[in-house]
Amino acid sequence: MTVKLINIGFGNIVSASRIIAIVSPESAPIKRLITEARDRGVLIDATYGRRTRAVIVADSGHIILSAVQPETVKHRLQSREVNTLVEETE
Repeated sequence: MTVKLINIGFGNIVSASRIIAIVSPESAPIKRLITEARDRGVLIDATYGRRTRAVIVADSGHIILSAVQPETVKHRLQSREVNTLVEETE
């Protein structure tokens, strides 16, 4: 089984196959989504106190905040920077 991992900034990584969307946090619906995720306990803040520049929506319902631009995350998904973790199946 192979798991592709993407760096979302500051050494934080996310499974690339679990990402549904990468959006900018400026719109009112996305701000509402962040607030609701915080209330439900499914918000993951990976900004290290910096400004949120990208909001990553995972298929598990988790909302991940990142301090890198959505375009940067997209390029990392498409480039060779995506690391592959290979697990041996027994």
